[in-house]
Amino acid sequence: MNKQVRHLATVVAVMFLALMVSATSVQFFQASKLNNDGRNVRTVYREFGRDRGPIVVAGEAIASSTPVDDVYGYQRSYAYGPLYAHSTGYFSTAFNNMTGLERSANDVLNGTSSSLLLQRIQTLFTGNQPQGGAVELTLDPAAQQAATKALGDQRGAVVALDPETGAILAMVSSPSYDPNALATHSRKDAQAALDALQADPGKPLVNRAIAGDQYAPGSSFKLITASAMLESGKYSVDSMVPAPTEMQLPQSTQVLNNPGNLPCGDGSGQVTFTQALKQSCNTPFATAGMELGDAEMRKQAEAYGFGEPLDVPLRVTPARFPETQSQAELAMASIGQASVRVTPMQMAMVGAAIANGGVQMQPYLVARELTADLEVVSTTKPKELRRPISASTADQLTQMMQEVVRSGTGKHAQIPGVTVAGKTGTAEIGKGVAPHAWFVGFAGEGDKRVAVAVVVENGGHEGEGASGGTTAAPIARQVMAAVLGK
Repeated sequence: MNKQVRHLATVVAVMFLALMVSATSVQFFQASKLNNDGRNVRTVYREFGRDRGPIVVAGEAIASSTPVDDVYGYQRSYAYGPLYAHSTGYFSTAFNNMTGLERSANDVLNGTSSSLLLQRIQTLFTGNQPQGGAVELTLDPAAQQAATKALGDQRGAVVALDPETGAILAMVSSPSYDPNALATHSRKDAQAALDALQADPGKPLVNRAIAGDQYAPGSSFKLITASAMLESGKYSVDSMVPAPTEMQLPQSTQVLNNPGNLPCGDGSGQVTFTQALKQSCNTPFATAGMELGDAEMRKQAEAYGFGEPLDVPLRVTPARFPETQSQAELAMASIGQASVRVTPMQMAMVGAAIANGGVQMQPYLVARELTADLEVVSTTKPKELRRPISASTADQLTQMMQEVVRSGTGKHAQIPGVTVAGKTGTAEIGKGVAPHAWFVGFAGEGDKRVAVAVVVENGGHEGEGASGGTTAAPIARQVMAAVLGK
């Protein structure tokens, strides 16, 4: 073989080797990256062109896929539009994107979950079209509809929980949006809908129930201060507490007043602990918070879950208790002001823990996972999350909260024939800005029990004249009544 032929053979061999190395790199080492590249059309069609399983509430599909004659093959649709939007999220071919449960339960809905392995094997043998599994939610349609109707066009949120299991019975954020507009296969129409939602000052895409900018809880936070007081062993429901009409905060020019600048109780300067909570007096709880100290107040807030990550499986933004820099700031934080920030989910968990004898259960939204044939493959088991207070403290708080509803600031949460416990809150935001109105409470009858948290942003329809008792409590009443069948 002459020299030229040998050189040519060597070049050809090197080229084949380079081709093999390149192919191996693409097919093996770069496979994951290329598959996940948003520009890979085949990956987009594979993921967004599946016969996706339904999301089910009370036996009815609230999100489902139907065959269509286009490149994707299936159109995702949402039967109730805005009603469940913040739970389901949306599945968008136009943006190659998923949100809400469409994202967090994606492996079940698209059929790739390990729990659906047997279904996939059966599909291989039968030659049938692969199908996604179903996800059944814990939501109670009556409670969801009652919360949506009661909030109306007001900005705010409602969360209702089963205190004994942690099942989420209602999760409503207002304003909502129609996920069908984002699920359309028309890129132009989907983009127009998204642009309008993102430009909306009401931020309808934000799930206020579990995320967003969070809220000052106002006097609803007094449940946590009251917990710390009872847990300290220094107080009982009948303890006398100092309750001046106003007080000068230490090392501050700020004067703290009771709501409406009214005297607490008979104006003598002292009231029972129960009366202080029933009337939602500020000065007793500010004083107690300062006496307990930052460490004890922080410890109690964290015992309820403040600062802890939580997935339901949607991600919940952790509540925050500030690092107080002064006694004055601690006093304000102890009545739910200063930099205390919470989600309605967190406050519903506080109410549920009290209702459940001091045991806080893990909130969950997915009740069961099912095959395409609706055979159950997984059921969520209730799980204890933590014990923020003793059973004795929970019992005493329940007694006081029942008084709040019976003859205090929470009277508008009363349900005929049902004992309701609750705590109102009116969170001041700033001068000239309407307050947020809160109600946290619970009720039970027979084997049905419900804990609820309601927040109405900036007073809703009542504006600066809003309060937790007049604005939020009636909404809570309607949600609790729906769960209890009243």
